[in-house]
Parts: sequence; structure tokens; C-alpha cells
Amino acid sequence: MKRKRTARKSRTRVARLHAPATVNALVRTAAARLKRAKVVFAHGTTDPAAEAAFIVAETLKIHPDRVEALAGRGVPAAQQQAIEALVARRIETRKPAAYLLKRIYMHGVPFHIDERAIVPRSYIGEILDDELFETLIDPSKVKSVLDLCTGSGCLAILAAMRLPKAKVDAADLSKDALAVARKNVVLHRMQRRVRLAHGDLFAPLAGRRYDLIVSNPPYVDARGMRGLPPECRHEPALAFDGGKDGIAVVRRIIEHAGRHLTSGGGLLCEVGRCRPALERAYPQMRFLWLDTEASSGEVFWLDATQLTVIPGRPR
Repeated sequence: MKRKRTARKSRTRVARLHAPATVNALVRTAAARLKRAKVVFAHGTTDPAAEAAFIVAETLKIHPDRVEALAGRGVPAAQQQAIEALVARRIETRKPAAYLLKRIYMHGVPFHIDERAIVPRSYIGEILDDELFETLIDPSKVKSVLDLCTGSGCLAILAAMRLPKAKVDAADLSKDALAVARKNVVLHRMQRRVRLAHGDLFAPLAGRRYDLIVSNPPYVDARGMRGLPPECRHEPALAFDGGKDGIAVVRRIIEHAGRHLTSGGGLLCEVGRCRPALERAYPQMRFLWLDTEASSGEVFWLDATQLTVIPGRPR
């Protein structure tokens, strides 16, 4: 009898040893490894658990939003090994997970991404999707949108999804970034609604006017560029460098946006931590600062009226 009980216990122990790890267990293990390694999270995920869930979900080919619902699901050994290898590469190379996986999600929408373009993480996507946006402009009347410094094209595509009557132009100085944007335009079948333009800010747009201009331009100042973490150094420096005070590109956008807006239009622009520098540069301008769940004072709105005649600029 004792031998039978021992045999049963032995078989149970063996079964447990060979039982596949669950989704939840793999996320917890990966998160602990990422936390110990002190990697930086600023590329679509904000903490070790979120990045671990992203890595696990992509390896299992499920949407990240499904990770919690599938927490108890067993994961085969081959996929466990793939997850462990990805976590090891993330730690060793310090490359953003989005580059390792060639994928990023913005508001649940998947996009292709690789080293030719900055990993998208703009707060503007959240604002476009929020009820607050409707207090700035009537979405039903927006027929034309410009996305400046489009990078991988994510904001242009999200704008097209949010504003179904609008045609969207997406401009960037980098041909490499536009190649990534083109993949995303095709991925989301937006070829008829999103047009890509290569050039410096407004230069390739031939005087066109828009109901809405959105931009997440370079806005890292000189000190910030020197202190970029290893993860960010894998991204194109052109997408970060905002000059000595961080607002060199933003100034040019503000100075010229009025010539490219319709009378009822406006500019929605992200500037990171450059609010103080911007308010010093334009003390008479009434910036409307828009907060999101994860940001405060990093995105501003200016309507066409303010941008037509900028205080301090000759008419």
C-alpha cells in the first residue's frame, strides 16, 4: 500500500515537472528578469510587467489585451524557450522590445516598426480618441489632416481612423522612416486616404491647407540628448534632436502652421518637457495644454486664429 502511494506521489511530481508553464507564470518570470536588469521602459510599455506581457503575447501571437484572460493557459516548451530568448536579447542588447518583435500597439492598433523609425509613443493618439478632442474641433467637419514628422505613420493612420471623412498627408524628412510608414499604410489599407510626403516640414506640401495639423516632432534638448538611455540610442537621433533648448523644430512649426491651416483649423503638437522653454519663447501666446492619463502639460493646442498672427512676428 505504501509503495503504491509512493508511486502515485512520484508520478504526480513528474507530471508537475513536465506540465507547461502558464501565460501568467511566464509574464511574472520575465517581468522579474527585466526589473533586475534595470532596462528602460519608454517604448510603448511603461513598466516590467507591461513589457513582459507584450513579449509573451507577441510570441504566442495573441493581442496584448488578451493576456489577462488567458493567464492560466499552458505554453508549450518551444514557445517558452522563444520567450526566454527574447527577454535575454532585450537585456543584453538594450534594444526596445518593439524593435526585437517588429511590432508596436497604439491604443490597441498594431503597427510595424523597425530601427528606421523612432518607436511611436505619442500622447496625441490618446487625445484624438478622447471626448476632449471634440471640444477643440468638430470631427465631422475635418476633411484634411497633416501629420508632420510622421515617422512610422502611426498618428496619420490613427487620425484617418478617428476622422473617416478626412484625407491625411504625412510628411517626414527621413526616407527610411517613410519606408516604415508605407508598410503601415498598406497594413491598414489606407493607400487611398493617407499620402506620404518626403521633405522638411511644410516644404513638400505645395501650399496646401488643412483643417487639422498634428505633430510629434523632435523635442529633446542638448542636455537630454547627452543623457539618452541605451534603449533610445538604438533609435534615429534625427527623431529626438530638438536643438539646444529642445524647441528648434517646434518653433518652425508654430511660425509656419498658420499658412497651412483653414480658418477653423488648429495645431495639436507634443513637446515633452519643453513647456517652460516654449512659454518663454512665446509669452503672449495662449497655449491650451491638454493632459492625458499618463501626461501633464506635454501636448498643446493652438487654433488658426492665434497662428495667423503670432505675437512678436512681423505681419
